[in-house]
Amino acid sequence: MEASCSLRSSKFISPPIRPPHHPLSIASTISISVIRDPNFGSSLRLVRRKNRFSIRVSSSDTLVAGSREVVSKKEEDLGDLKSWMHKNGLPPCKVILKEKPSHNEKHRPIHYVAASEDLQAGDVAFSVPNSLVVTLERVLGNETIAELLTTNKLSELACLALYLMYEKKQGKKSFWLPYIRELDRQRGRGQLAVESPLLWSETELAYLTGSPTKAEILERAEGIKREYNELDTVWFMAGSLFQQYPYDIPTEAFTFEIFKQAFVAVQSCVVHLQRCGCTPQMGTESFASHLVHLQTSCTTTRTPLSPTHNPKEKVSLARRFALVPLGPPLLAYSSKCKAMLAAVDDAVQLVVDRPYKAGESIVVWCGPQPNSKLLINYGFVDEDNPYDRLVVEAALNTEDPQYQDKRMVAQRNGKLSVQVFHVHAGREKEAISDMLPYLRLGYVSDTSEMQSVISSLGPICPVILDQLADYFKARLAGYPATLSEDEAMLTDYNLHPKKRVATQLVRMEKKMLNACLQVTADMIMLLPDVTVSPCPAPYAPLLN
Repeated sequence: MEASCSLRSSKFISPPIRPPHHPLSIASTISISVIRDPNFGSSLRLVRRKNRFSIRVSSSDTLVAGSREVVSKKEEDLGDLKSWMHKNGLPPCKVILKEKPSHNEKHRPIHYVAASEDLQAGDVAFSVPNSLVVTLERVLGNETIAELLTTNKLSELACLALYLMYEKKQGKKSFWLPYIRELDRQRGRGQLAVESPLLWSETELAYLTGSPTKAEILERAEGIKREYNELDTVWFMAGSLFQQYPYDIPTEAFTFEIFKQAFVAVQSCVVHLQRCGCTPQMGTESFASHLVHLQTSCTTTRTPLSPTHNPKEKVSLARRFALVPLGPPLLAYSSKCKAMLAAVDDAVQLVVDRPYKAGESIVVWCGPQPNSKLLINYGFVDEDNPYDRLVVEAALNTEDPQYQDKRMVAQRNGKLSVQVFHVHAGREKEAISDMLPYLRLGYVSDTSEMQSVISSLGPICPVILDQLADYFKARLAGYPATLSEDEAMLTDYNLHPKKRVATQLVRMEKKMLNACLQVTADMIMLLPDVTVSPCPAPYAPLLN
């Protein structure tokens, strides 16, 4: 946090989440359709602005502070996050907060959760009471209005970010200030990471030239912009909550850049709640957060589920995302770790999956995310990530007179007219073999052969292999540097952290593309010289 927002008191006079001045009810809410009326919005804006004063915030009002961080002595005297949590109900636990230098010398050292004593697999490292966990239902005070908001172009992340932004403006009056200060300190990334590329400059994004991840980042940023434009909806609908904040409406109180920084900070630490017994699944793309999964049960972690427990029961829309102090990003992520946060009774627990020595950093599973998502969400990549993959998109040619026939054949065989194939590291040959029948369908012209072509591999078509080889070569040519140049660059100890993590990502992408090209070349070499192409049709499928 900037010096301009430094604190002068260690007392917290507010309850964990202050209740609205007036109960929220369906009658007191404003319908989605009415909010869409621009005239209504402008008139309501005048009403809500009555008796308020307008404040244009500085960069210190975001959850990710601006330039060089200046911390006052009084702010440091407030104590760390863990001390605050103990004062407010955190029971004794087996973790401590340690710190390590930040990648950027302008920033304070980064805190992280480490074992306070030797731990064994199955030990409960900590148990955070629900009173210290923030969910959308608790923020808005009413599950019905929370569900209305999150199904109307606004994600949970946007609502949570807005709430914490207003809370930060309360300064020492906010109960959540120690947690918000910790999010500021983390700057939207964990101990392994740099800032999310959502916050990178155009020059820094150029490090990802050639990678499809760059387009994903730009698309994600556009999505955040759309959410920003919908923020006033929250303010109008949950008016009884925001009456406690003597500030202007969101889009006038906070610039887009400030909101984006806060959004990214929340994105790096939000936890996805799930009922125990459900298969862990990532959150939806629209929420930019496919994060750590919580399993919910009514028993302790080591006790089997009650026979009456319904494994199909889902967490309500208003509670499925949560902010958990001592959770991410203070916990390190690992693609191979099996430990997950779990909601047990009235708390959120972490049960470790491996032994730890006192002082060792504790890790949790980050979900089955490829490195592109790890970089966007958390600012790091995992070179041993078993879930890393490339995407190859194949599509039937819509100009083909037989397009409809081929589309129906594809659907009957579980494929789409635009089909996505995932190429996993180390399993490139399997991915190529999966693509070939679909691509052959795009080439055949005899209707009677369509079903047999896609349902079995059949003879390998050299035309298809040539098309695949050209496709992989073109993708490799889109990178400004070669794989060997990337390898040499990563040996530079002084390489900028953002440049390093970007180079690590594109290097792994190139490795998979080169492996695909090698598999294709090997298949071509195995073809007999007299091979006759079984796919002479002029309407080749499209690869993207």
